[in-house]
Amino acid sequence: MDSGSTLRVEKTTPIKPVIRKTYVLDTNVLLHDPMAVTAFKQHHMVIPMTVLEELDHIKDRHDKTVSREARIAIQMIDKVVGEASPQAIQEGVPVPGTALDGHSLGTLAIYPDQRLSANTEVPYLDGTPDQANDNRIINVALRLQAENPNDFICLVTKDINMRIKAKGSGLMHVEDYRRDRVLDDIDLLATGYEHISGDFWSTISEVDTLREGDCTLHRIPRKSLPQAYPNMFVYDDQEFIAFVKRIDRDFVYLRCDSRDNLMHKRFWGLAPRNLEQAMAMSLLADDGVDMTVMTGPAGSGKTLLALAYGLHAILEQRKFSKLIVARSTPPIAEDIGFLPGTEEEKMAPWLAAFDDNLEILHGSDESPHGSMNYVKERANIQFKSLNFMRGRSFNNAYIIIDEAQGLTQFQLKSVISRVGADSKIVVLGNLAQIDNKYISPLTSGLTYLVEKSKVYPHAGIMHVNGIVRSRLAAFAEENL
Repeated sequence: MDSGSTLRVEKTTPIKPVIRKTYVLDTNVLLHDPMAVTAFKQHHMVIPMTVLEELDHIKDRHDKTVSREARIAIQMIDKVVGEASPQAIQEGVPVPGTALDGHSLGTLAIYPDQRLSANTEVPYLDGTPDQANDNRIINVALRLQAENPNDFICLVTKDINMRIKAKGSGLMHVEDYRRDRVLDDIDLLATGYEHISGDFWSTISEVDTLREGDCTLHRIPRKSLPQAYPNMFVYDDQEFIAFVKRIDRDFVYLRCDSRDNLMHKRFWGLAPRNLEQAMAMSLLADDGVDMTVMTGPAGSGKTLLALAYGLHAILEQRKFSKLIVARSTPPIAEDIGFLPGTEEEKMAPWLAAFDDNLEILHGSDESPHGSMNYVKERANIQFKSLNFMRGRSFNNAYIIIDEAQGLTQFQLKSVISRVGADSKIVVLGNLAQIDNKYISPLTSGLTYLVEKSKVYPHAGIMHVNGIVRSRLAAFAEENL
């Protein structure tokens, strides 16, 4: 093209303006993620007065988990509305840090829903005692939809039944809170290993062998193993098995191992029953892995492996000074404070599984009960409730978090951030056994932890499959 020629525009594609949406938040969204008011970016958020009333009741509950989340949510709302005038708070106050790609800040408004009453023009749910609060929150969304028919008005709640009621009442847009969803399908959750059909080396176009200290590494192109992440295992149908030592932009570095070597590992007299248990034991024993996350069905041996390695590391290797076993007490245990005894004695009903596993490790001893008490004392085993762990730091400790599938990402983060120097943490959970009505396998903190930590070079993941309790337990897990 010569310098005198002109450019001809073939087609102009108009850029659609960003549609500003209005989201009405339910109480359970703020309990699930107290920082949710920052999650909607440039959009407009509405918090009904009923939600603030519910948060006010919850913040004084005995259940330390939700009461803490309620207080943080209230503090976050207060930080946003600050010194704004009543009129500004009802219209919308800018939320700091929510601007997206040059757009304006998102806004937060408080809606005085106690003023709403039945209106022939707008659907209205009455305040039946059992459903009063849910109905009042739905009424806010219905009123906003009626007053702004051309706007996108959406109710956000984790309560499935409330979503159904809202749609049935005529609300056009109802959503679950999705900020914490890291996957679209739980089957895509990282397992900590990848099985290659046939012969692994036949799929590799080039390989270099390097020596690092006393370790031999095979360097292969990243494109040959695109799904690789640090500390995962790769094995094929032959005898090949390798550990992903590290990854850079262009290459994956593998440390070859042997199945015999993995299957001959022993912790406190415990031997692996299958390859996945053996790979999990290898991760637990790796000094470069500060956190191991083990998922898998009931009876796959997660708790037993974690406990056996803890006893091995404390009593034989003297790596840690104490073993801390923690889990969240279920909602029915709100009154744990009224149970007699120390914190350990209060936790005993919910940590009986650990006594069962200690019994497995010492069941053949001449005096099993005496052995178990001796080990508990020597290994300095401490049972804790997660509700009482916050605000503390644990140094030189081996920490096991059990039943993590029922925790939110916020709860898990607050616990893992307590891990101090020279400590190792093991997080255990079964995503098929979630008993929290606001958490699904896709939104569980355990799922979030697996996906977010798999790229971290000092974290390891392992999905332990295969039921090792009994053939009846295997049948129940698969068929009932």
